[in-house]
Amino acid sequence: MRRSALVLAASLASASALHSQDARPVPAPVRADTARLHRQLDSIADAHHGVVSYAVRNLDTGERLARRGDEPFPTASLIKVPILVTLFDLVEKKRIALDDRIILTGIDKVPGAGNLQFMHDGIELTVRDAAWLMITISDNTATNLLLDKVAIRRVWEAMEARGLPRTKVHAKSFQRFTSVAMDSSVKYGLGVSTANEMAQLFTLLANGKAVSSAADSTMLDFLDHNTDGELLQRWAGGVPAAHKTGAVDAARTECSYWRLPARIVACVFTRENVDQRWVLDSEPQLTMAALGRAIVEAWRPAKP
Repeated sequence: MRRSALVLAASLASASALHSQDARPVPAPVRADTARLHRQLDSIADAHHGVVSYAVRNLDTGERLARRGDEPFPTASLIKVPILVTLFDLVEKKRIALDDRIILTGIDKVPGAGNLQFMHDGIELTVRDAAWLMITISDNTATNLLLDKVAIRRVWEAMEARGLPRTKVHAKSFQRFTSVAMDSSVKYGLGVSTANEMAQLFTLLANGKAVSSAADSTMLDFLDHNTDGELLQRWAGGVPAAHKTGAVDAARTECSYWRLPARIVACVFTRENVDQRWVLDSEPQLTMAALGRAIVEAWRPAKP
């Protein structure tokens, strides 16, 4: 009887300890002074010689702020993220396999970003290889190879299915003759979207709801390895980020998913930039670097 009493007492103590652990308060979601941040971002945007749009979201608290969030802007190469999501959606449905082979030919090669344009004709790569190059170094030739597999209109359908009706790719890169919406293509270039829609797409990716948890994790890994750190990431202090940039003469764009004490998604679009130089310290790039720093510092961990 004495032994049974001891066992019962130990069990009760253990249960009490577990209950005590379960009852410990959950850390409150990390919030920022969003009113102050909004003023900071608008001040930076107002000083820019061009038009700036942004959307910022705290995925943990629901905090949101935006400027011209529903206004269409050129995406430049940022549109390659919707192409990636459409591709992985087709992979999930087993209509395409990441191991499918692609043979590069001379007619496939286009200029601009990327290395495939310099590779020899007949080189073989996989669909996954092309997707990796499209996201990590924004390879235009790889993008066109994938659009041959995916189809432009299917990207439209995939975005509409996710509640993003204004997010469109128009044509293959550097091949406007392939455009399926010539008027919009002439106005916006490779693609068009809004800051709010692209922020929503990155939110879906961050939450594992763009395609599936496994597919979204792979896509985020691609985005984590993006090599362009000259825009929002430039002064962000090396905070881990899944991100994609875009750039043409008059526009600079980027969406980023930062892992701070809170999970933060931010998308910034610029257009009609007066300074159209392709140099590191051009005004559009400095503007976006300043915006990125302000956003990250609003949620950056406090120094001990």
